[in-house]
Amino acid sequence: MHDIDPVETQEWLDALESVLEKEGEERAHYLMTRLGELASRTGTQLPYAITTPYRNTIPVGHEARMPGDLFMERRIRSLVRWNALAMVMRANHKDPSLGGHISTFASSATLYDIGFNYFFNGPTEEHAGDLIYFQGHASPGFYARAYIEGLLTDEQLENFRQEVDGKGISSYPHPRLMPKFWQFPTVSMGLGPIQAIYQARFMKYLESRGFIPAGKQKVWCFLGDGETDEPESLGAISLAGREKLDNLIFVVNCNLQRLDGPVRGNGKIIQELEGVFRGANWNVIKVIWGRFWDPLFAKDTAGLMQARMDEAVDGDYQNYKAKDGAFVREHFFGARPELLEMVKDLSDEEIWKLNRGGHDPYKVYAAYHAAVNHKGQPSVVLAKTIKGYGTGTGEAKNIAHNIHEIDVDSLRAFRDRFDIPIKDADLAKLPFYRPDEGSAEARYLKERRASLGGFMPHRHGNSQRIPAPPLETLKALLDGSGDREISTTMAFVRIISQLVKDKELGQRIVPIIPDEARTFGMEGMFRQLGIYSSVGQLYEPVDKEQLMFYREDKKGQILEEGITEAGAMSSFIAAGTAYSNYRQPMLPFYIFYSMFGFQRIGDLAWAAGDSLTRGFLLGGTAGRTTLNGEGLQHEDGHSHVLASVIPNCRTYDPTYSYELAVIIQEGVRQMMEEQQEVFYYITVMNENYPHPPLPKGAEEGIIKGMYLLDEDKRAAAHHVQLLGSGTILREVEAAAKILRDDFGIGADVWSVPSFNELRRDGLAVERWNRLHPGQKPRPSYVEQCLGGRRGPVVASTDYMKVYADQIRQWVPTKEYKVLGTDGFGRSDTRAKLRHFFEVDRHWVVLAALEALADRGDIEPKVVAEAIAKFGLDPEKTNPLDC
Repeated sequence: MHDIDPVETQEWLDALESVLEKEGEERAHYLMTRLGELASRTGTQLPYAITTPYRNTIPVGHEARMPGDLFMERRIRSLVRWNALAMVMRANHKDPSLGGHISTFASSATLYDIGFNYFFNGPTEEHAGDLIYFQGHASPGFYARAYIEGLLTDEQLENFRQEVDGKGISSYPHPRLMPKFWQFPTVSMGLGPIQAIYQARFMKYLESRGFIPAGKQKVWCFLGDGETDEPESLGAISLAGREKLDNLIFVVNCNLQRLDGPVRGNGKIIQELEGVFRGANWNVIKVIWGRFWDPLFAKDTAGLMQARMDEAVDGDYQNYKAKDGAFVREHFFGARPELLEMVKDLSDEEIWKLNRGGHDPYKVYAAYHAAVNHKGQPSVVLAKTIKGYGTGTGEAKNIAHNIHEIDVDSLRAFRDRFDIPIKDADLAKLPFYRPDEGSAEARYLKERRASLGGFMPHRHGNSQRIPAPPLETLKALLDGSGDREISTTMAFVRIISQLVKDKELGQRIVPIIPDEARTFGMEGMFRQLGIYSSVGQLYEPVDKEQLMFYREDKKGQILEEGITEAGAMSSFIAAGTAYSNYRQPMLPFYIFYSMFGFQRIGDLAWAAGDSLTRGFLLGGTAGRTTLNGEGLQHEDGHSHVLASVIPNCRTYDPTYSYELAVIIQEGVRQMMEEQQEVFYYITVMNENYPHPPLPKGAEEGIIKGMYLLDEDKRAAAHHVQLLGSGTILREVEAAAKILRDDFGIGADVWSVPSFNELRRDGLAVERWNRLHPGQKPRPSYVEQCLGGRRGPVVASTDYMKVYADQIRQWVPTKEYKVLGTDGFGRSDTRAKLRHFFEVDRHWVVLAALEALADRGDIEPKVVAEAIAKFGLDPEKTNPLDC
């Protein structure tokens, strides 16, 4: 834009500069805001910019000075770099298929080192320590540092990515595999950021409710610029800004490269991220240029170098560091004669050493200092680095991500660049190097960490045990509903309403709802428990005059997350790991539409297992035929199949309220008393029907997954065993009556709350028998139940056939028929849907008759007669095909 009056422009600039010098930034901000308001009132369109020039946010004169020994820290950091590189390379010399990553940590070593030396607080008596989401691909660097600190052994480093024999260490951060070391699993990119945000919010929740002291702990999250393409990385940042989570710090390692090439080769990822985070009300701190650039900025009185930096794109900046100083002189400074003049006294080597901010400990320290002391907003540090920094072969190259081997010449250059005390003759052996116990380096490391509370990373184990209320506490559920029809969802609400009254457990229950609490009948809890809000309730709720009004409260117990399954699951993980992260055992109950559960957040559900999360997931409106009318995208016939892939997830599909009560009470006992590393997935339905009382002695079978609900003791000529779960168990019960009354066939009815648990037991027994060939074989629980029982077996559920089919090998008869709801959902009545998917009482009867005919107990014509009797169409389209 052409300046039509430079004198007037300079007067305005001088005036602003005078205000900044004499009255400070706050006054300048106020005046500029008033000017903006005036312009808006007159209808003037202001020039809008949500980004700042491509330079460091913190001016040199405002930088906090790093207090430590720069040269000592460089020596230690260099040794960490060497050991990380050696560890990956040595593993791949054993077996090239082991893999590993060198370049990520090489680019971010300084970012982590400054954190370890000055900012990452370890656990003390006063608080449980900071929570750090390390970038997973940088794990070799953390192992290398822990080795120098004496926390890991030579044998462990030697066995990087070789865990089966119990001597090695895991590839990435995995709390399940290294439960005393890693806090969080983060290598599935994008999951660290969203979990960190909800972790920071949950920290504020615990502070507000008085479980932990306020303002002690911080949440740090390290991620890559390429990782921000994942929706989970940026999808929840507005929550952090809205909630003013000043206990949260993101550090984005902006090495300008994804896994295979540039992130924004034609643009600027740092500028893009600055705009995104500023728009979400974050405090943005850019660390782009190192201190060797400071003299050139001082010379740049006309702003020409700044203009050149603003116009160069990331593809250019990657190229500059992939080449040499002469290339940078020609292609960066050579764009303008004035810039060439500015660097005429610098050699090509000196130009090459013009460093990026993320590799400058002084700049990083200043940024972190500003971030931890900032109030009222979350902070993000955007640090510019070089992928593969110092590695030679892959530095700033597109191949950098896949490098896990570098040649001897590059090794020698790496050693010389970082002053590693390894002789030429030993380079190829890649020896680990740890300073002696009494060395200056060892003392310095221990002093730095001692001043911060202890070594990191560190994960706490179990905390205090919380007794589970006895089952009798839920007597109202155990006694049945009489003639009243209720749903299992309503039964769940009654259970949790009772549990929150418990003296020891009640306050530790964390109800989590993504949205539609009223759909699940939980609105009564709004008034009883309150919905957590960091600011309380600043408005009068529209339903204040109603009994169940919408109440928000700073000490509210419910987390009402809005329409975000991923966010709610992140809160579930934060609450379910509080026993470790805060030494406060909490018990989350997260209820959601089952169809929008595991299939939408499967990666986070797996992370919950890896994190050793404890709690209850409730899949509401579950089953493919119970949510009649909603149709294809709402009807769940596979969540139990998806849940079964998580080894420490216990899954149940109860039919009656007493089953639900027994399962939840046992889960509370396992997780809160015994502190088992499991979590539960339980499906509940919205279908109303009467609930009978708990049959005597059924508790053990409910938990194991199967019990005899209705035994037919008549001396019938033929007999069948009918299995069912969820609402389809009631169709099975109806089928048993038809078989008895209309066909004279005896029918035993088995409730099977968990085919998944039956399979788990069967596999364990099968393995034991295989490994103990000389001993009497043990029977599986399915065999214990069905062994000696008469007739074929038929199972019917509201889920895919594979769900019930997985116990086939332990069913003691070859006639095992499985009915299920394979295929897409439909909108219709429950009766129509169950007929469509062939799981209703008539199809159960037909399957039982077919099984009897298969074994020769009845004539095939009986099956044909039943088809006609029930009006079934033999040419009906397979629901899986339509």
